[in-house]
Amino acid sequence: MTETKLSNQRCQTLLISIRKIIQAVDIHSRKLNKEFGLTGPQLIVLQQISSHGQISITPLSRATSLSQATVTDITKRLEARGYIARKQREDDRRAVSLFLTKKGQDIIQNLPPLLQEKFTELFSDIEDWEQMMIISAFERVVSLMAADKIEASPILVTGPIRQNTNG
Repeated sequence: MTETKLSNQRCQTLLISIRKIIQAVDIHSRKLNKEFGLTGPQLIVLQQISSHGQISITPLSRATSLSQATVTDITKRLEARGYIARKQREDDRRAVSLFLTKKGQDIIQNLPPLLQEKFTELFSDIEDWEQMMIISAFERVVSLMAADKIEASPILVTGPIRQNTNG
């Protein structure tokens, strides 16, 4: 087999693996939507609000690596469904904090583990040297796909992410 043909075959194998990862994330996101009526990004927003107790849009956007417009849209939907509420901050009347309602707290308690939690558990069991090889290989793939300027949190869901404009 020629070197070019072998290289093309390896590339196809890698692209298939990337596609499988994308499909796994997509399937998980659809399952969450079907079972809970919420999208992955909505669940991530709920989890971040829960972990902070209360938080405003800008820090929530940073914590989730979602754009402010996306977070604003998500929080409006979550508020309309009764999962979160807004209140004016006492230290700055112009600012609004988001917090979970009882309904929001209930859904957080009943959530199954998200995909990244299972991945983290399994990845942690791999030897250090192999973890470093995998990280290095993935960072190289990210670079090859010209995706190294994209900011992303370690959350495996589908949805728009914020692009890093500082670079």
